[in-house]
Amino acid sequence: MPTVREQATITSKGQITLPKPIRQALGVDAGGKVDFELREDGQVVVSRAEAEHEDPAIGAFLGLLAEDIQAGRHIRGLPDELARAMLAQVGRDDGLGEEIEGEVAL
Repeated sequence: MPTVREQATITSKGQITLPKPIRQALGVDAGGKVDFELREDGQVVVSRAEAEHEDPAIGAFLGLLAEDIQAGRHIRGLPDELARAMLAQVGRDDGLGEEIEGEVAL
C-alpha cells in the first residue's frame, strides 16, 4: 500500500474525522470500524477493524451452530472437499491429511 499522509483536527469532544484518502485506503465508510494501536515509541497505527460477522447469513448460521453445541446436538464435520474449498478461498493450506501432534481435548 502506498504511503498516505493526512492530518485531522481533534474536536473539543476528542473526535476526529478520518480524511477521505485514509478512509478510501482502509476501505471503510460510514458505520465502519477502525482499530487504534498505540506503540511504545508513541506512534499510533490505525487499521480497519475486522468485522466478526459482516454477512448476516453467516451470523445467523453461527448462532444456530452455537445453539446446537449448547444443546449437545450431534454436529457432523464438513465434507473434506468443502473444507478444502473453504480454506483455499481464504488462502490457507487445508492440512487435512496431516497427523495431529500432542493432546486433543474434545
